[in-house]
Amino acid sequence: MSVYTERLKNGIITENPTFVMMLGMCPTLAVTSSAMNGLGMGLTTTAVLVLSNIFISLLRKVIPDKVRIPAFIVVVASFVTIIQLLLQAFIPTLNDALGVYIPLIVVNCIILGRAEAYASKNPVVASAFDGIGMGLGFTFGLTCIGICREILGAGAIFGKEFIPDDFHITFFVLAPGAFLVLAFLTAVQNKLKLPSATNVETDADIACGGNCAACIGGACVANKGILEAERAAAKAAKAQAAKEAAAKAKAAKEAKEAAKKDEKPEGKED
Repeated sequence: MSVYTERLKNGIITENPTFVMMLGMCPTLAVTSSAMNGLGMGLTTTAVLVLSNIFISLLRKVIPDKVRIPAFIVVVASFVTIIQLLLQAFIPTLNDALGVYIPLIVVNCIILGRAEAYASKNPVVASAFDGIGMGLGFTFGLTCIGICREILGAGAIFGKEFIPDDFHITFFVLAPGAFLVLAFLTAVQNKLKLPSATNVETDADIACGGNCAACIGGACVANKGILEAERAAAKAAKAQAAKEAAAKAKAAKEAKEAAKKDEKPEGKED
């Protein structure tokens, strides 16, 4: 498998931002009242993600390490502004539907996480494919949630109604419905034993570094190598300690046996 195919598979399946890593929950729950909104938000985020990954990868050797996060935010904010202006000009209805969540893409943990964990450390083409994979995975997640909510709440899919009004469950197009649908889809994942943030093994790619206050959404992936090294070192130290303890026990046993052999029974005098 080539690195480009691997990056696509990683974003869509292995580390799907919505269903596996549980990132970007704010737009996921807020704009998915319909399938079209979910698809539009996903594609908008994908465009920003790909462009920012490319640009950050190009500048990875120029941006000083101490100011990389502010620099990433400036790059992302520039592309978000461009995308928002294009939406206002050509797709005003989608721009109105997504509303404030378009500017909030600037601080989306998926985009900043991929910039920090991958684009700032890898070549341009690979970073572009990483952005495409993560963006498509995010789009897939939002569209799936939007389809479920729209069918249950409005009896329609992509605006085409096929269920009578009497059978609509309005609850699902409201805010609490988003949580319920996400919980249901996560439960299905767990039932099918598919990877998700709620059933992943502790040594998987989404292992958390534990520093939640400073996490920007990608630290869990970036810390994987450090965590694995720490686990390996701890395991090696434990094995070494057990080996030394076994050697000491063996030496003590041998010394005791040697002492017994040196002791000679006292002979009885007639």
